[in-house]
Formats: sequence, C-alpha cells, structure tokens
Amino acid sequence: MPKANHIAWQLGHLIAADHEFIEGLCPGKAPALPAGFAEKHKKETAESDNPKDFYKKDEYLKLYDQMRAAALKMVDTVSESDYEKPAPEKFRSYCPTVVSVLMMSPSHWLMHVGQWAVVRRKLGKPPLF
Repeated sequence: MPKANHIAWQLGHLIAADHEFIEGLCPGKAPALPAGFAEKHKKETAESDNPKDFYKKDEYLKLYDQMRAAALKMVDTVSESDYEKPAPEKFRSYCPTVVSVLMMSPSHWLMHVGQWAVVRRKLGKPPLF
C-alpha cells in the first residue's frame, strides 16, 4: 500500500482536528497541544515515514485521552437548542450546523481507523479478528 498514511501521523491529525473542533465550538476549552503539533500533522506532512517527524505512542495516547475528555465535556455543554444553529464559519463548507461539527469527530476517527488495517497489511501483520 504505497503512500498509506503513517498511523502516528493519523493519530496526530485526528487529535489536532479534535482540538480545532473543540476550540471552534467552545473557545478556550481544548487542552493545549505541544508547540508545532498541528503543523506536523497537516495534509502536507501525511506521506512522511521518518520517525523523527512523529511523537512516541505514549505521547499520542496521552494527548488523545486529554482531547477526548475535553470533547465529551464539550458535548455536555452544547445545548440541544444550539444543534441546528450555523457552525462557526471555518467549518461550514463541510459542517453547516453545530450538530454536524459534533458528529464530525467520531466520523473522522472511523474513517481513519479503517485505514489502519491497510497500514497493518503493509507491515505484514495478520488481521486482528
């Protein structure tokens, strides 16, 4: 699978996207990302296989846990009466309403998790189930 995105890049990309969604709906509520983190996980860096371009697994998992906890808090703070309100302008081309932004994170994660099987095959690993 040439050009399959490195799983570390995907994790960073998803964490950075969740950060953006949280900040977009609830400014100041997302945990801070390390300096330069989002830039390291942009589309333009997706094809890198250089280990120096990535963080360690435990660092990604710690950031994931922090961002997921913040995302769950965010969902609890958004009122149902706000769901159909327009999303922040920067999301409207693909998420026109507040509820569509809330749904984007899980959909985005599911899309990338599907790619992880491709990376596992590329590495010669057997199916997990």
